[in-house]
Amino acid sequence: MAITKQHPSCSCDLISTNMRLLDVKDPDHSSSVVLARTASIFEVGIFHCYSLWLFTSSDLKTIVGPSLVFGITNALGVANYGLRDPRQPMGNEIVRRLPVVLLWIWMNLLPFTINNQKDTAAIEEDQMNKPWRTLPSQRMTPRQAEHLMLALYPLAVGLSLLTGGVGQSVGLAVLGTWYNNFTGGDANCLVRNLINAGGYVCFTSGAMEVALGYPLPLERLLVQWFSVVAAVIFTTVHLQDMYDQIGDSMRGRKTVPLVIGDMPARWTIAIPMVFWGYVCPWFWNGGAVMLTLSLLLACTVVARTLLFTSIDGDRLTFKVWNAWMTLVFVMPLMSKGIPWS
Repeated sequence: MAITKQHPSCSCDLISTNMRLLDVKDPDHSSSVVLARTASIFEVGIFHCYSLWLFTSSDLKTIVGPSLVFGITNALGVANYGLRDPRQPMGNEIVRRLPVVLLWIWMNLLPFTINNQKDTAAIEEDQMNKPWRTLPSQRMTPRQAEHLMLALYPLAVGLSLLTGGVGQSVGLAVLGTWYNNFTGGDANCLVRNLINAGGYVCFTSGAMEVALGYPLPLERLLVQWFSVVAAVIFTTVHLQDMYDQIGDSMRGRKTVPLVIGDMPARWTIAIPMVFWGYVCPWFWNGGAVMLTLSLLLACTVVARTLLFTSIDGDRLTFKVWNAWMTLVFVMPLMSKGIPWS
C-alpha cells in the first residue's frame, strides 16, 4: 500500500483538526465528511506505524528472527537443559505465546535502533546508504525521535514486568545507552563486540523467558550454553563490519577490520567459525546430521569470508552467518542428551 509522505510536524495538528471535525454534535457534518476524516486519521496512524517499522526493518534477519526462533525452540526443548518446573507450559501454550515473544523482542529493539539512528552523523550516513530510513526520509525529526526513544525505554521495561524478561530489558537499555551514547560502539573494537555479545544474550534469554512465562533459573547447563552463545558472537559478529568499512571509517569507528586490516580481520572470523562449527553441535550431542549441517554452513561462511570480499559478497556472507546462527540457536531442541554433563 502506498503511503503518502507527510512531514511529521503536521501530523499532530492534522489529528487534532480531524478529531474536531468528527464531533458528532455538529449538525453541519454529513456522514461522508466523517468517513473522509476517519480515513485521514487512519492514514496518519499507518504513516507513523510504518515510520516505527522502518527503524527496525534492517534488524529482522539479525535480531528479531533469530531471537524469536531461539525463544520458542529453547522453551520447547527446556527439558534438555535439565530444568524441571511445575510452571512449565505445554508445547501448544508456548507456541501460542509467539506473538507475545515477538512483541517483547520488537519493543526492546525499537528504542535501541532509534538511539542508534537519531544523531546527525548517523542520519548523514543513512542518507547515502539507507535513505529510506525514518530520519533521512524526514518522516520524523531527530528531536521527535529522541523524545520517542526516552518514552520507549521505560515502556519496554513496563511491558517486561507483565510478560517476563525484565532483567534482560534493563540490560538492553544499559547496553544500548553504552553503545550509542558513551562510545561503546565506536571507540574500541573489543568493547563493540562485547556489547554485541551481551545484547544477543539478553535478546535470546529474554525471548526464552517470555516464551516460558517464568524467570530462567541459573542452572549450570543453561549458563554454560549462554556463555557459548556469547563467545560465538564475540568472536565472529564483526563479520557485519566487513561490508561497512567505508561508513565506519567516515564515522571514526574502531571496528576490527579498520584496526587490524581487512584480510587479518577475515582470518579472525574464519578460524573461530571452524571451531564453533564443530563445538556447538558437540556441546548438544546433536548427532551426525546436526554436525554436518553446522560444519557445512560454517565452512561456507569461512570460504565466502576469505574469497568473496566485495561489499555485496560480504553482505551475502553475513546472511549465511545468520542462517548458521539460527541453526545454532535450535540445537538444544535437537539434543540427544549431554553425555559430558
